[in-house]
Amino acid sequence: MNDLASLVESARADFARASASAELEDAKARYLGKAGSVTEQLKALGALPVDEKKARGAEINAAKQAIEAALVERRADLANRQLEAQLAAQSLDVTLPGRNRGTGGVHPISQALERIEAIFASMGFEVADGPEIETDWYSFTALNNPENHPARSMQDTFYVDLEDDEGHWLNLRPHTSPMQIRYAQAHARRHAGAATMPDVRVIAPGRTYRVDSDATHSPMFHQVEGLWLGENVSFRDLKAVYLDFMRAFFETDQLKLRFRPSYFPFTEPSAEIDLMFETGPLAGRWLEISGSGQVHPQVVRNMGFDPERVIGFAFGSGIDRLAMLRYGIDDLRLFFDGDLRFLSQFAGT
Repeated sequence: MNDLASLVESARADFARASASAELEDAKARYLGKAGSVTEQLKALGALPVDEKKARGAEINAAKQAIEAALVERRADLANRQLEAQLAAQSLDVTLPGRNRGTGGVHPISQALERIEAIFASMGFEVADGPEIETDWYSFTALNNPENHPARSMQDTFYVDLEDDEGHWLNLRPHTSPMQIRYAQAHARRHAGAATMPDVRVIAPGRTYRVDSDATHSPMFHQVEGLWLGENVSFRDLKAVYLDFMRAFFETDQLKLRFRPSYFPFTEPSAEIDLMFETGPLAGRWLEISGSGQVHPQVVRNMGFDPERVIGFAFGSGIDRLAMLRYGIDDLRLFFDGDLRFLSQFAGT
C-alpha cells in the first residue's frame, strides 16, 4: 500500500509542476498511459495468488482514481489560468468613449433618380418599371429595329442563352424603351373602344446594359426614357418639357438647349439634344445630353395605336451623365467603385 500512496503523491507533484496543458498530458502518460506506472501495477496482478489478487486490485483502482481526480483538478486549474490571462490581455476600458457608427447617405445616382422622378411627376408623368432581362422583340423589333438592321450595332448588348415561350431571344436591355412599349400597350388595352383616349405620359428610369466601358461609359448604366403620346402632341411640346426639366434638375435658368438633327430607328424626325450652361466652369460648351424625336409611326402601331390619330415624342437621357454634370464629376467609374471618401461627399445632400 505504501508504494501506491507514494505513487499518488508523486503524480500529484508532477501534475502541480506542469505549467501548460502539453506538460500535464505528458505527466498523465507517465502514470496512466499504456506504459504508465499504474498500468504496470495492473498488469502485475496476473502473477499474484487468487486470494491476494482481489485485495491488491482494489488498492490499485483506488490509487488510479485518486490520480485521475488530481489530473482533472489540475486541468481545470490550468484552463482557468489561461482564461484569466486571455481576459487580462483583452480587457476593455469601460471609461473610453463609445465608437459611433457612421451615418449612411443616399447614393448620388439614387439622388439624381429621385429628383428626376419628382420633376416629371410634377408635370403629370407616371413612372414605369419593368424587367431588366428583355426579349429581343421589345428591345429592338418593336422599336422599328428589325433583325440584322445595322442600327442595332449602336446598341450592342449582352444576350442570355435562352428564349421565351414565343422563341424570342432574351437580352439585358440596352435602354428602357421596352417599358415605353409595355406601358403604352397596357394603356391601349385599358382604353380600347373609348371615344377618346387619355394621353400616354410616362417616364421609364432604370438600369441598362451595353458593351462599353471607359471614363464616361459603363457596361451597366442608368437611363430615363420619356414618352408622351396623344392626338395633338408635337415637337414643340418636347422642347418645352425638356427645357423645363433641365432648368428644374440643374436649378438654373442660365442654360440653353440645341436640337441637332440625328437618326434613331424609333423616331422620325430625330434629334440629339445638346446643353450649354451660360455660367459656371462648363459655360460656353455644348454638351450632348439626350436623344429624342417624334415617335415613328411603326412604333406607334406596335404600341397598339393608330398612327393616323396618335402622335407624340420620346427622349432618352443618361442619369449617370446628368449626375456627373450636376455634381461636377469627371469620371463615371467613381459612381461604382464604392469608395467612401467619394460617396461621403453626398451624404445629406
